[in-house]
Amino acid sequence: MASMKQPPSSGSEGDPRYAGVDERKRKRMISNRESARRSRMRKQQQMEGLIGQLNQLQNENKLIEEKISGVANTYIGLASENNVLRAQLAELADRLRSLNSVLQIAEEVGGFAIDIPEIPNALLEPWQLPCPMQPVGASAGMFEF
Repeated sequence: MASMKQPPSSGSEGDPRYAGVDERKRKRMISNRESARRSRMRKQQQMEGLIGQLNQLQNENKLIEEKISGVANTYIGLASENNVLRAQLAELADRLRSLNSVLQIAEEVGGFAIDIPEIPNALLEPWQLPCPMQPVGASAGMFEF
């Protein structure tokens, strides 16, 4: 039975996992295990970094969505106000036409010479108004989200 005993090797004395394994193979196994452990740690750190980046991007995405929502609400408000102003313009143009027709009738009936101005198309189509080019002031962060 004495032939079954192996001489103790340095570094793994009493470790049953490496019993019966020659020194080079034992060192290689230990090195492989250590390399695998380091690889798992790198993957874990990489995963934590990606999770942190994901959280940051999700927060930025929420901020952008809030800004888009604010701009959309502003747009809806301005579009609504624009519709009210267009309705008021149409109403005032109709009133002006009515007043002009009353003036024409008064001119015909009374014989008075009244200067009745024509309603300019620009009044009825404000998008065709000639307007000088005006510089638009913009700040550096105006379009940042």
